[in-house]
Amino acid sequence: MAFLGELLTHVADRGRALIGFERFMTQRNRPIDRLCEDLLSGRGEASGMALAQGVLEAWERLDKPGRRAFFARLQERFGPDHERLDRAIEAYRNEPGAATISALHLASEPRRQELLRRLNLA
Repeated sequence: MAFLGELLTHVADRGRALIGFERFMTQRNRPIDRLCEDLLSGRGEASGMALAQGVLEAWERLDKPGRRAFFARLQERFGPDHERLDRAIEAYRNEPGAATISALHLASEPRRQELLRRLNLA
């Protein structure tokens, strides 16, 4: 287990190097919901781990009311993409089947679900 922890720390360190340590330090002072947006918009695993670690560090700095407010923002801003969901519903209505129901399932997933998956990288 220690090996895995060291490996993940190394990958996160490499991610900080990839995005630039100074940029990483600047990002640490950004609002947590902005860090979450950045984490969702990124594709690189190493930089994603560094961003995820930044989100978790920002979480640690929040007080109890700040954490409640963060959960409220997750509910408001990180739900499903309503336009995509509407298109998937319409596609299913027009052509019910496995492909359209799969697309509907994917479209209904809130963005916060993917955010939690990415936070688990840290």
